[in-house]
Amino acid sequence: MEIKGKVHEIGALQQVSETFKKRDLIIEYAENPTYPEYIRFEALQDKTSLFDSLKVGDDVEVSFNLRGRPWTDKTGKVSYFNSMVVWRINTLSNSPGGASTPDYAPPVDLSNKPGEDDDLPF
Repeated sequence: MEIKGKVHEIGALQQVSETFKKRDLIIEYAENPTYPEYIRFEALQDKTSLFDSLKVGDDVEVSFNLRGRPWTDKTGKVSYFNSMVVWRINTLSNSPGGASTPDYAPPVDLSNKPGEDDDLPF
């Protein structure tokens, strides 16, 4: 799955055990800009380094897996937890000042000779 948003917060590396580490990332997702959503993603193990180059305010595209699992407490009540685990993140380019110029030349009509008018209606 993928989602685009803006980096709101980058969590610190958490060393959960000797062999397990994780890191959180909060993305502001504004499908409706009036009511943005703040979504927590997590990176596990070697993927925690994906967040090293990010800055708050960066526009990003996050690729993630949606995971869910049950948990039973001491009284026998079952609760369900979801997590979104990042496996790739791309920083989207922001061009200051609006549209950028394309890296290619505009199309040229080669069918007419210079000075020759085209009388086609389209």
